Amino acid sequence: MATEPRHLRLSLATRGVTCRIRLLDDLAPATCAAVWRALPLAGDAYHAKFARNEVYTLVPRIAGAPRRENPTVTPIPGDVCLFDFEPWEIGNPAYGYEAGTTAHHEQGATDLALFYDRNNLLLNGDVGWVPGNVFGTVVDGDGTDGLAGLAEMAAACNDLWRHGFAGERLVWERD
Repeated sequence: MATEPRHLRLSLATRGVTCRIRLLDDLAPATCAAVWRALPLAGDAYHAKFARNEVYTLVPRIAGAPRRENPTVTPIPGDVCLFDFEPWEIGNPAYGYEAGTTAHHEQGATDLALFYDRNNLLLNGDVGWVPGNVFGTVVDGDGTDGLAGLAEMAAACNDLWRHGFAGERLVWERD
């Protein structure tokens, strides 16, 4: 008996754009379970410096999230990834995170990310390859339920890149 897929809602709160994400329980069951248990989550939105077409938030480490499950270093548009970081991996002042934020937490942090366009490469000059666990994919909506599809979310993410992310929040909720 097949089970119904589970879904999340991901929002750029200030921009008022929300998309639906189908969890990939068949490919990343432990990651999906850990994220599901931790929801709802929210944090400051950031746009990637190294990975290219990525928006993400840093939250306290999610208990039970595996270090590697369904990993990639070349995410495609619509991929939703989890990265588990030790404190030393993201505490470099050059990354631009303010002291006292989740990035500097002594327990490390979880990075929840949406990749919204092509040509992403998860390579960091300080640490090398940074594989992420692909645990979800954006489901294109028809707009009747108020949810954006990938094209609308990508436009909002590109706006975040061009006009700045100060004051923007990324919100993750069960659907």
